[in-house]
Amino acid sequence: MIKAIFFDIDGTLLTSRGKISKTTKKAIFQAQQNGVLCGVSTGRSPMSVKRILKDLPLDMFVTYNGQYVYTTKEIVRQEPFDQKVLAEVVAFSDRKSRQIAFFAKNHLEGSLTVRISETGVLRHLIRFVPKRFPIRRMKLILQKYSPRRRSNRYKKLSILKEPIYQCVLLSAEYEANKLRRLLPNCDFQRSNPYSVDIVPKGGSKFVGIESFLNDRGIKKEETMVFGDHFNDIEMIQGVGIGIAMGNAMKETKEAADYVTLSNDDEGIIKALQHFKIID
Repeated sequence: MIKAIFFDIDGTLLTSRGKISKTTKKAIFQAQQNGVLCGVSTGRSPMSVKRILKDLPLDMFVTYNGQYVYTTKEIVRQEPFDQKVLAEVVAFSDRKSRQIAFFAKNHLEGSLTVRISETGVLRHLIRFVPKRFPIRRMKLILQKYSPRRRSNRYKKLSILKEPIYQCVLLSAEYEANKLRRLLPNCDFQRSNPYSVDIVPKGGSKFVGIESFLNDRGIKKEETMVFGDHFNDIEMIQGVGIGIAMGNAMKETKEAADYVTLSNDDEGIIKALQHFKIID
């Protein structure tokens, strides 16, 4: 029997237009009425989640790729960067003139490009970027011609005095191995081809989900998750029923127990009906 369901947001809960359909909201509400706890598991920040889900009252929130987990009543898990590890990320970003932003609990500072992406504007525009877009060249252009480029740009940010739960770096997929080598005390969670979420070593959506399940005495076998990208694979494999959206990456679909319709075709509703969570 499923007691808890976690939904990824981008590419899963949201359609390609950046909205949650009314019918999906209704289906989630029905699942809650049937006694199932429903929440999100996302790389987004609590402030972004609040903006997106303002009219969808959920039960639990796994944010910052598992680094900050909470309900409407309590904080379940909060695991910020160790100061020495954060200093390594800052030094790398300053040395390489990278576009990066640093996320505290309720605000962020850093690259304007990344800050704009957090508003949802850039995420929406990415849908129209051609698949053969020259990501490598654009990254170099943004580094070279950044209007605020200066030495120690990030080292002096006031936000670094606060707990930092996640950093978002403008980075193409081809850099994955390089980043792991240069920042060995971090983990990297990717949900799009253009940026990567940097979290403390061992951090992931699944770790955040586990913390909530342990707190509530719910077994992993009693849990269902929905996702579409690379950073959803671990949680899809780690729970009782892992569901990949029809628009998911090939690797995500291969890891899933069930592949539903796309985020634009009411895939969440189809899966909830298939597993008899709702009528």
